[in-house]
Amino acid sequence: MPSIAGFLLAGAAVGPGGLELVSDSDAVRRVAEFGVVFLLFEIGLELPVDRLHRMLRSGLLAGALQVAGTLVVVASGALALGVPGPTAFVIGALVAMSSTALVIRMLTDSGEIDSPHGQVSVAILLFQDLCIVPFLLVIPILATDGPLEVWPVIQAVGFAAAALAVFFAALRFLVPRLLDAAARVPSREVFSLVAVALVLGASVAAEGMGLTLAVGAFLAGLAASVTPYGPQLYAEVLPLRGILLGIFFTATGMLLDLGTAVSNLGAVLLFALAAIGLKAAIAALAVRVVLQSGGVVAWRAGFALAQTGEFSFVLAVSAAAAGLLSDDLGQAFVAGSVLSLVASPFLVQASPVIARRLSSLAANADPEVEVTAPSGEHVVLVGHGLAGRNVARVLDSIGVSYACVDSNPGNVSEAQARGKQVVWGDATRPGLLRRLGLLHARLVVVAITDPVATLRVVELVHRVAPAARILVRTRYVRDVDRLHAAGAERVVAEELEGAIDLVSKVLREFSIPDGAISRFGEELREEGYALLQAPAALGLDPWLAELLEQVDTEWIEVPAGAASGRSLAEIDWRARTGGSVLAIDRGGVTVPNPGPEMVLHAGDRVLVFGGSEAIARAREILDVEETGGGAGPDHS
Repeated sequence: MPSIAGFLLAGAAVGPGGLELVSDSDAVRRVAEFGVVFLLFEIGLELPVDRLHRMLRSGLLAGALQVAGTLVVVASGALALGVPGPTAFVIGALVAMSSTALVIRMLTDSGEIDSPHGQVSVAILLFQDLCIVPFLLVIPILATDGPLEVWPVIQAVGFAAAALAVFFAALRFLVPRLLDAAARVPSREVFSLVAVALVLGASVAAEGMGLTLAVGAFLAGLAASVTPYGPQLYAEVLPLRGILLGIFFTATGMLLDLGTAVSNLGAVLLFALAAIGLKAAIAALAVRVVLQSGGVVAWRAGFALAQTGEFSFVLAVSAAAAGLLSDDLGQAFVAGSVLSLVASPFLVQASPVIARRLSSLAANADPEVEVTAPSGEHVVLVGHGLAGRNVARVLDSIGVSYACVDSNPGNVSEAQARGKQVVWGDATRPGLLRRLGLLHARLVVVAITDPVATLRVVELVHRVAPAARILVRTRYVRDVDRLHAAGAERVVAEELEGAIDLVSKVLREFSIPDGAISRFGEELREEGYALLQAPAALGLDPWLAELLEQVDTEWIEVPAGAASGRSLAEIDWRARTGGSVLAIDRGGVTVPNPGPEMVLHAGDRVLVFGGSEAIARAREILDVEETGGGAGPDHS
C-alpha cells in the first residue's frame, strides 16, 4: 500500500473515532494543510511555465469534461436519492477531485510519469487542482438561504481569475529578485529561511486575495521555476513537504469515525463505487473522446484518477463548516475516500490487463485503417515521437520504405501534413499491424514511451511474425530483460546508453583511441548491458580492459603550430610514439606510407597505427608541439 494509505489508517486508529490518543484533530489539521501547500509548490517548481502551457492545452478540455461530467452525474444521482441540491453539488465536487500526491507518486515509482497515460493524468490533475478555487468560492454562495443566483457565481469566478493573473504577475516580478538577493548572502541558512518564507508568504498572500493557500504556493513555484534557483529550492522544501503531507493525511484519517461509518455502510460503499468505478469510466471517456487517445491509454489514465484527493478533504471541511455536509454524509465521504485511496495502487497495478480487456470489448473488430503497406522488405515503425521521427528520417535518407503507427493524434496530423505515411491507431491490435505489412517486415522498431504498451507490442509482434527482427527503445534498465524474453532482438536502454556515452567521453579525455572505445561500447551492448549491471564491487572484467589496449588506427589532425612545416624525421615520430604513420590526407588527397622526409602541414590528417599508448603519445606530441614546448630542433 502507498504511504498515504498508511497515514490515513494510522490517523483513524489514534483519532477521536479510534483509540482517542488525539482529541483535537482540527488543530492538527490546520497545521497539516501546509503539507498540501508544499506539495503544490513542488509541483510548480517541476512544471516550468512553457511545459505547463503545453500540458494544460492538451489536458484542459479533457480535464473540464472529466470534472464537469463527474460532478453532473454524481450530483444527479445524489438528487435522485433525495439529497438537497447544494449538498448534491458538494458531493459531486468531492468525487470529481483526485489525489495529486498519490497519483504522481505512483506514476513516478513505476517509471510511467512520462508515458502517454501519465502525461494525460498529470494534466488533468493540474486542472482539478485549479478547480478548487471556484469550488471554494461557490461554497458560501450555496450556503445562503433563498434561491441560487447565477450572477454572483460568475462574479466570484471572474474575480478569482483576475486575482490569479495579478498575483502571478507580481510573483514573476518579485520572486527572482528575492531569490537572487538571498543567494548572494554568504549563508545557506538564509536561503533556506527565504525558501520557506516564500512558500508560506505566497500562500497567505493568495488567501488574502480570496484565493487558496495551495494555489498561492503553486503560482510561487511556477514563478521560481524560471529562475536558476529552482533545483536548490526543490531540495530545501522537499523534506518539509514530505513531513507535512504525512501529517495532513494522518489528520485526515482522524476524521474517520469507524462506528458512524459502519452504521452508514451503504452510503460509504456507494461513495467509494462512485469515486472508483464511475469516475474511472468518465475520465477514460474524456481522454478517449477529447484527446482521441487509444482505449488502453484512456482506461489507464481513468484508473490512475479513480480516487478522491487531498483537495476533496479541504473542500469537505469548508462545506461542513458552511452546513452543507452533515456528519453522516461527512463520515461516508471520509470512509469512502479512504477505501478509494487504499484501492488505488492495486487498481493501477492491474490497469494494464484490465485496460486491454475493456478496450477489446469496446471494439468488436479491429479498426479499418486506410494504409498501403510497402511491398517487399520494409520496416514497421511503432511511434512517431522524437525517436520515431529520427528513425523515419534515416530510413528516408537511405531509401528504405516503412509504415508507421502512432496513438498520438497530434504526431499523426503533423506527420501527414508533411506527406509522411503515418496512421493513427493502437499498435497492440494485431489487425492493425497486419495491415501495416507486419508479416512481410524485415524489421520492427518500437519507439514509444509507455513501458507496458511496449512490452505488449513486442509480445504481439513475436507471436504474429516470429521472423521479423524487433528493435526496441526503452527508458529504464529494468525493462531490458523482460523485453528480450518477450522476443526483442535488440533493446536500446536510454539509461544505460547514457552510461556508455559518459564512459566513452571519460576514455577520450585520456586519449584512448576512438576505435577501441567503439569496440568497448559495442561489447557492452552485445552482452545485453549485463556488464554494466554487475555489482560495483566486482570491478571491470579483464577482457574488456584488454579491448582498450589492442592495436588500432586513428586519424589525427595536425593543428596550426610548431609541428607545421616539420618532417616526420625531424619530429622523430616513431621513436617518440612507438607507432607508425600509415597515410597522410592533405586536402582530400591521400599519401599512403609516407617517408620520413614527409613534411606535415597544418590541417593534414595523419593515420596513426599502434596501441592505445602510441596513439595517446601521438596526440600528446601534437598538442605539445602546438604550444612550442616539445623536444626537437628549434625552427623559431
